[in-house]
Amino acid sequence: MKRQRGDRERRDRDRESGEREREGVFRIGAIAEKYGIHPQTLRMYEREGLLRPARTEGNTRLYDADTIERLEIILTLTRHLGVNLAGVEVILHMKQRMEKMHGEVQKMLVVLREELETRRPAEAADRSVALARIPGRPYGLVKSDR
Repeated sequence: MKRQRGDRERRDRDRESGEREREGVFRIGAIAEKYGIHPQTLRMYEREGLLRPARTEGNTRLYDADTIERLEIILTLTRHLGVNLAGVEVILHMKQRMEKMHGEVQKMLVVLREELETRRPAEAADRSVALARIPGRPYGLVKSDR
């Protein structure tokens, strides 16, 4: 009985603190209400590996901006586009791979710009240059004499 009262008081205190809305972190109840879904649906998305909310020491799920953005993508795909959860998983994986490739292209462009800024015009006429990635090394320009 005493423990139940303490748990109830803690829950009331948490509610009064605005569902941890400070710092842009929300609890499962606030997210479920905001998006009109049942908390069990959020738990299922987590079991399926589609969402990975942070956890407190007490194991409470906390949804930050990145997790909420991912949830919005899931809801758009399922509600508006009729994609099933297996399809959502594939799409999210492809999105992640595309973001990784985008980062690699950006790194290559930085290397290319730096190299082009340091080159002299006469040197450019004497050599062929290709941008390449050698496994285990960062991107770089490979030079060869003609």
